[in-house]
Amino acid sequence: MAAPAMVRDSGEVWLGLQVQHNFGDPSRDLAAVLLAALDAEPGTPMVGLTEPPAAGPRLQDLLVDEPLDVTVHEGFDFWVSDVDDDESGEVAAALEQAQGAASPTAKLASVPSAYWTRMGEKEFLRWVMPEPEDDLLDAFARLHVAGDDRVVEGARLIGMFRAHGLLAPVWELPDGTGVEGVEDGAAEIRSRLDRALAADADLTTEERSARAGLANRQVTIR
Repeated sequence: MAAPAMVRDSGEVWLGLQVQHNFGDPSRDLAAVLLAALDAEPGTPMVGLTEPPAAGPRLQDLLVDEPLDVTVHEGFDFWVSDVDDDESGEVAAALEQAQGAASPTAKLASVPSAYWTRMGEKEFLRWVMPEPEDDLLDAFARLHVAGDDRVVEGARLIGMFRAHGLLAPVWELPDGTGVEGVEDGAAEIRSRLDRALAADADLTTEERSARAGLANRQVTIR
């Protein structure tokens, strides 16, 4: 039910990122919920923030500074792995509804923070990148003009998400590519992108035009 956090019966804290409140600093919002959850009893679901949190730590102030270990589950069964038998059937119904609304997704192994997904009849690659936006736009403009921005044959870079200072380029993939079919291409384009990021020459007229087109195809997620 979109709870921002819950304390499992084991005492493990789950922190939700897709929530119904936003007070301008998602990191501070998440930290406030996490602190509340750490003080809660096992089995307690947390309610969403109803007013801006007071001054305090942000999420990165509370977490160990290590790479995230991301696990992508095929379904939502992990939600109820420690729940007693569902005699009423409500949990099973909620689980079925959630499964039906989810898009199949798989994390690439060849590069960090890249995910294959199928939405309807189409396949996509979504790749969150840590470099500054301006540098990435310049680099992708260079790749596009050189014809080197296709992650696999027949794929096309259709735009970019922008969220909290990060860009996530999105490629539409040929039908049947699958996550295995995009692994090698993603590693290759990462190498090409690194070389383009290292280039220091001014953009050509064609590259500036390509950059403007990329900027116009950005979708900001708030």
